[in-house]
Amino acid sequence: MEDKTSVIFGNPIPKKVVKKANKSKKKFLRKFGDDSNKDYKIGFESIKTLDFMDASNIVFKNANESWPEKPLIVGNIRMGFGHYRISMAMASCAKALGFTPVWLDLASFDQTGSKMIRYQNNLYSLGSRISQRNKLFNKFVWEPLNSEGFKKITYNAGDQKNSELLTPIFRNIPKDIPYIATHAWPSQAAIHAGMTHVVNAIPDNWPMALHLSEGAIHAVQTPFTYLGYKMLSGFDKKPLKPMPDDSIKMTGCYIDHELLVNLEEDNLKRLERIESGKPLRILMTVGGAGAGFELFLNMVKHLVPYINQKKVTLFINFGDHENVYYEMLKKIKNIESTKNYFNQYESFKVFAKTLRTSDPTGVYCICNDNIFEAVYSTNLLMPEADLLVTKPSELAYYPIPKVFMRHIGGHEVYGAIYSSQMGDGTFECPEKAQMNQMLDSLISDKSLLKHMINRINTLKKEGYYNGAYECVKLAAGIKDEK
Repeated sequence: MEDKTSVIFGNPIPKKVVKKANKSKKKFLRKFGDDSNKDYKIGFESIKTLDFMDASNIVFKNANESWPEKPLIVGNIRMGFGHYRISMAMASCAKALGFTPVWLDLASFDQTGSKMIRYQNNLYSLGSRISQRNKLFNKFVWEPLNSEGFKKITYNAGDQKNSELLTPIFRNIPKDIPYIATHAWPSQAAIHAGMTHVVNAIPDNWPMALHLSEGAIHAVQTPFTYLGYKMLSGFDKKPLKPMPDDSIKMTGCYIDHELLVNLEEDNLKRLERIESGKPLRILMTVGGAGAGFELFLNMVKHLVPYINQKKVTLFINFGDHENVYYEMLKKIKNIESTKNYFNQYESFKVFAKTLRTSDPTGVYCICNDNIFEAVYSTNLLMPEADLLVTKPSELAYYPIPKVFMRHIGGHEVYGAIYSSQMGDGTFECPEKAQMNQMLDSLISDKSLLKHMINRINTLKKEGYYNGAYECVKLAAGIKDEK
């Protein structure tokens, strides 16, 4: 296994950092056991929620099963909902380009490296929730860690060493299958395991060494991110050797084929609703970590009068956090759901289709224990909604008008900045009064939403949202004809 810890893109890592990285790996081996000699057999199970993509999930079996025709692996982990959402976009575009998407969630196995991921993910989720309740922790620990701590090239050394623990999963995976990773760990693990066609799809718009995976093609969504990663800017106190040209490509934003194929028609419907004075359809999402409850609560309270006046129709996807729904009912006494779709995904899909030709009013709440259903419910609602309320994470790049609530983790800040610069979203509204004012303006001033919708149409023509298609082409070695 080639060493990726001591030298990163030609930049030597201090010996004490390498020593610490080795100790970290040994700690997890003691904690979760050494399975480096295990021969994990690979099989497949259909993902019902993504059956329209023919997507299947890699699982461990007693014997290796035959691979589907023209497979493309999407390597991911569950960390909140963001990496799963980007993975769905990759799987969707892989299917559209003639491949069979195969899902590889490295955190889902009973395996040493998988347990390491779950352990660290639980710590991250806990920190995310604490940051929303404790201003001092957020200011002095969480924000610096997520913006500057993860940025340092020395941070990558530890992750590179720990990701070696994941290589047994790949023992029976053919090394030349096109592979797109939506988190650095699945990318690093694939490179350590000898995979040869790896694309590391980097989320967010803030360059951090956390996402480096030397040996993969690093896909980024924006020019700002491209320059930051290419130059490894700010990754160390001293200037670093830059990344080689063939290690990084700017692809555009990672968006599902299903959200792009009828986008112009979706925008025409939005403009028609705005001009005819129909209720503004607002979609709110509760993220996979369940953080940001107080801001969420404030926004819902503020929208209740508009809902009662039939100026707003509200869709809330609670993800897999049913407890947030009941907390909302405790805090807001005068809100009533018009309809709840809790673990009723098939009925919800039927309802989502009716939105094309109906004019619903009131509040509609969605919640699913199944993570695929929890994440994809937002995708089903996006084409039919007029405005998305979200923190500036992975949804900051999606082709729908957006208003941004306060970020959770400093790495998200530049998502709102970029979207507002492109014109398909607002700037970040970190305080309650600022968010309420923005919501009031978007509801009352037609020109704001119309501007965003027109910008989305322009950006689509420019290929701004084609990033997932481009990642598939990079992984498969497809070159566009000039």
